[in-house]
Amino acid sequence: MYSQILVPTDGSPASDAAIEHALDLAAQYDARVHALYVVDGSAYSSLEAGAELVVEALEEEGTEATDRVADAAAEADVDCETTVATGTAYQSIRDYVDSNDIDMIVMGTHGRKGLDRYLLGSVTERVVRTADVPVLTVRQPADE
Repeated sequence: MYSQILVPTDGSPASDAAIEHALDLAAQYDARVHALYVVDGSAYSSLEAGAELVVEALEEEGTEATDRVADAAAEADVDCETTVATGTAYQSIRDYVDSNDIDMIVMGTHGRKGLDRYLLGSVTERVVRTADVPVLTVRQPADE
């Protein structure tokens, strides 16, 4: 049913919860997991100095986050591919789905409510509304 499962990660506990679910599904369906971290450099483009350093730091953070997914996948005996991309998060996720024949997306939610959710928006919500494949959303455990 699923052969290519995408798990976008930002290194947060909510992402970690999604990774567990993605690996479990991949093991059940003998699927490959794709770990994706998106660096949105546009948020820092207005900085006159240091924007490159910020983007480089975010790319390093992305490599660390996707490597953690790859390590967990290896422990679970699941094939894993890692990618650090640059762009708008929800659009980069959709583009990755299209270019890699992804069957399912497994994403964490941060559980924001009220004004925080309204002001900050939600990458997960945008992906759910616009994706052409099933999206499994996983809430961060309440004790984290």
